[in-house]
Amino acid sequence: MKKIKLWKKVLSCILAANLVFSMTACSGKEEEVHSTEPNVANTNTSQTKFTVMGGMSALSGGYDDNIVLKKMQENAGVDIEWITMSDSLAEQVNIRIGGGDLPDAFMAVGFSNYDLSNYGADGTFIDLTPYLTEEYMPNLAKILKEHPEIRSAITMNDGRIYGLPAGEQMGTAGIGAENDYSIYTIPQFSMINKAWLDDLGLEIPSTLDELHTVLKAFKDNDMSAKYYGNDPGSTIPMSTGFDQWCWGQNIFYAGFGFTNWPNDVCNDLVLREDGTVEFICISDQYREAMTYFHDWYKEGLMDLEMFSQSDTQLISKCSQGYVGVATWWYIEEVMGEYAKDYVFLPILDGPDGSHNVTVRTGGGTNSGNLSITKACKSPANLLKFYDQWYNGETVMQLQYGPIDVYFTKKDENGVWQSITDEEARQKYNKGAGELKGLYEVYGPKLILSEYYSTTFKMEDRAIERLTDLNNYWMPYVNSSITYPVDCVFTKDELDIIDQYKADFESTVAEQEGLWLKNGGPTDSEWDSYVSTLKRSCGMDELLKVYQEAYNRYTGANK
Repeated sequence: MKKIKLWKKVLSCILAANLVFSMTACSGKEEEVHSTEPNVANTNTSQTKFTVMGGMSALSGGYDDNIVLKKMQENAGVDIEWITMSDSLAEQVNIRIGGGDLPDAFMAVGFSNYDLSNYGADGTFIDLTPYLTEEYMPNLAKILKEHPEIRSAITMNDGRIYGLPAGEQMGTAGIGAENDYSIYTIPQFSMINKAWLDDLGLEIPSTLDELHTVLKAFKDNDMSAKYYGNDPGSTIPMSTGFDQWCWGQNIFYAGFGFTNWPNDVCNDLVLREDGTVEFICISDQYREAMTYFHDWYKEGLMDLEMFSQSDTQLISKCSQGYVGVATWWYIEEVMGEYAKDYVFLPILDGPDGSHNVTVRTGGGTNSGNLSITKACKSPANLLKFYDQWYNGETVMQLQYGPIDVYFTKKDENGVWQSITDEEARQKYNKGAGELKGLYEVYGPKLILSEYYSTTFKMEDRAIERLTDLNNYWMPYVNSSITYPVDCVFTKDELDIIDQYKADFESTVAEQEGLWLKNGGPTDSEWDSYVSTLKRSCGMDELLKVYQEAYNRYTGANK
């Protein structure tokens, strides 16, 4: 993440410097640039061969021979040269844009709204608004008419659109639940070794203090050695990552009123019932949590390697029977052959007898996965190809794999059923997940929630996770209010975010880690920390930006 942030800053500087020169001078060669007037479509249709540059899965075999993409090109009457890579993408995009050697389009680069606004303003990316009509993109135009919130999410503050929408509306409604909660609503599912509890005659904890007692019993009795016969002293009472998505320690902060990622400027936000926005990292609850969990770390109840270990290392420890409590989406995936001994651990009450889970809205809708550059001579022809991505049966194949490969048959309702893991291994010598990785195409894929009931069945792992979310975890949620990730910021606001975001995140993350490891904060340490966030990290400016963006968002919805 830090590398990506760095190249964005470098790239912005390069582009700013290049504004005084033409792209021809930068690249050292003559370049034909094709621009259109604002809100007017370019009607030139002479170009049928295009170059598209972007990212792909490390498991992908490439896009040149992808049967779904080849069929789509035939349908649109275009021929695409794919320049795709699974690593070094940021560096190569930097070189192309900085040097003026632009492809016709960038796909699956993951441009932020800040990037889109900047590259739209300097003319690198064209405005797609004139093409989002029945004439040019009928599939997408229909979706935008039925889902106006999607158009709002991809429209920049200047009123223009520089990237096609992408997103996945995977929620509990897809498994028949009355309320639709995103699969990302609670990312961390905690689990505990029930066999160890039974052996010690202990109950499943319901409070943090009870969990502390249990973890101490796991350690004192060296349960990994006692129960599984591992080496003496191998027991790790609790192991997680540090502020990680599905395997961090943050779910245990619920006993102090939050489960935020304090090292992420957006995930650190708390939206109150009255519509005000606050940062959790300067709250009294946050300070109390740091003091409380330092004691656990000092006693060796939390993994001493939690700040540096990877998810692979965590899984290795868990699957060898060393760990009593951990966090992950699936018990089977992280615990391996010991999974039968584990159960979910409930959301735990804190010292005051209460808890609160900070829920998420999921990935939201973004427009950073397909942008057309000013080098494209015939945008309408290329967009005819991309309009097919907004057909349910097409996008399911781009996401998972082709019909007759990944999708094998339809059920009685005409909904496509995917290949099972066993079938995939027998037929292709690969698991279903590996097969998906081989065929998946990155890009502007918009998977609407209705597709799961009309077009293709949700994958089994997602069904399992959503079922666990809906039946086990959501009953612990007191309020589902959360800051919307689809807020659109003005260019000035994006400049402020870009100016302060990295420093804010690194300062909070560094101090959080130090307090958990070394103890604190003392009054003087706390005052100095808050002062640094305000004085050097733009906390007040950031808070104002997020508040005003939210106010506009709610006003637009009304």
